[in-house]
Amino acid sequence: MGLLGRLRDLLHREVEPALSVDDPDLVVVAEAFDVAEADSAVLARSPRWRAEEPAVLRHHLSIPADQVERARELLAPDGWVLVAGDVLHASRVQKLDALHCAQERSRMASLAQRLGGDALGWDALQPAR
Repeated sequence: MGLLGRLRDLLHREVEPALSVDDPDLVVVAEAFDVAEADSAVLARSPRWRAEEPAVLRHHLSIPADQVERARELLAPDGWVLVAGDVLHASRVQKLDALHCAQERSRMASLAQRLGGDALGWDALQPAR
């Protein structure tokens, strides 16, 4: 595609409503806390997930307190927002599909392991309807 085609696509792209990881209207529409269950199965069994709309993908991580800032440094460049508590939440707005869920689950498991912790699972949130 040429430069003019890309420019035309940018100008004619539909504007999606902004979604924020801390939107109070968000509800859990899918969740995966069983490592044996495929992400595609999680999404397929969820009647509330709307595939055509952006979602907040939220990973639940158990990471030692002294490693939280390191996790933040590693994830922030890719738009992840970390909220510390008993369980660390790494959240990001994105278009959700099975491939990206699986990739991010693997990434979070690797990160948690390197920092001496564990990836507990993930959930997806979208505005209530």
